[in-house]
Amino acid sequence: MLSAQSKKDPPPLSAPQVIICRAAVAWGPGEELVMEEVEVSPPQPMEIRIKVVSTSLCRSDITAWQSQAPTLVFPRIFGHEASGIVESVGEGITEFQEGDHILTLFIGECMTCKHCCSSKSNMCQVLGLERRGVMHSDQKTRFSIRGKPVYHYCAVSSFSEYTVVHSGCAVKVRPDAPLEKICLLSCGVAAGLGAAWKVANITKQSTVVIFGLGTVGLSVAQGAKLRGASKIIGVDLNSEKCEKAMAFGITDFVNPNDHDEPVQQVIKQMTDGGVDYAFECIGDIGMITTALQSCCDGWGLTVTLGVPKLKSEISAHYALFLSGKTLRGSLFGGWKPKSDVPKLVDMYLRKEIQVDEFITHNLAFAEINKAFNLMIEGKCLRCVIHMPN
Repeated sequence: MLSAQSKKDPPPLSAPQVIICRAAVAWGPGEELVMEEVEVSPPQPMEIRIKVVSTSLCRSDITAWQSQAPTLVFPRIFGHEASGIVESVGEGITEFQEGDHILTLFIGECMTCKHCCSSKSNMCQVLGLERRGVMHSDQKTRFSIRGKPVYHYCAVSSFSEYTVVHSGCAVKVRPDAPLEKICLLSCGVAAGLGAAWKVANITKQSTVVIFGLGTVGLSVAQGAKLRGASKIIGVDLNSEKCEKAMAFGITDFVNPNDHDEPVQQVIKQMTDGGVDYAFECIGDIGMITTALQSCCDGWGLTVTLGVPKLKSEISAHYALFLSGKTLRGSLFGGWKPKSDVPKLVDMYLRKEIQVDEFITHNLAFAEINKAFNLMIEGKCLRCVIHMPN
């Protein structure tokens, strides 16, 4: 509702106004997305409004969309792995200006909290993972349809032609970087590389097993290869992924259905008692125990990256830890998003890391439901969805 002061003194014509644009709205869990006209509010203090250029579909979008959790947040606009151009800025913004190229960030970096000031964490206390479908600043939405709120996802909501994010949840990137490619660095590819480099800190000549060969798992493989790992085992139930996986660094492929023994026993036999590093990239908590059992005693490290689809509590025998094994979690690969993502963009432009190779499909925004189907059917790595000009 407008205040009395704003009624007397309307904002100048140059001030950002409400934008009406198209967005793919999820009205309920698992329901096909519907193209709707939504109203996108102007950015509030310390926020920016973005014209989305490209957005890719991440497995966590699917998991949240299908979720039957007791606290459902709908209607909702999903999408968090995206690139765009700043359309307008809110009060107090000095970091961004109209026309800047940016990547969205599903976890932010305020630069001042305890975690942002520590080299040990990327878990910002101010702009951490947002789960309630609202903005960090005022716990309200910036989307509406016919006056009714439409909720956000991970404080990004890139399945819309325009979106509003906190300035700490976006990072400026070089204008010569192709936005339709580097959008993958705002989540999946960066998460896998960081898990290999920052969280596990893979060493040369080490042995690695990766459970789940989607974009994140193959990014871990790429990171392990670049670190000089001697054996990188990929585990997946889909044998059709084998050839593609080899291009990212997988040296050995294992389909558990092809073996009579439990897969952890197969891994131990292949690696003289277990690997140095194991990565769980599926989102299956039972597989976390399997990954721990695949590690060697003494120093074996398991890193879990997957988002659980159903049960989220882990159960593992204490002897796994008593023998010296370690379990670590990884969110966005441990990267501090605003500080580190531009370095990954630079690495991409220097052709030091693969990004383009993860893009298996390019689709128009109107085909977004096709992207969902392709991922559910396991027929894609990343579908890049291109917004209209």
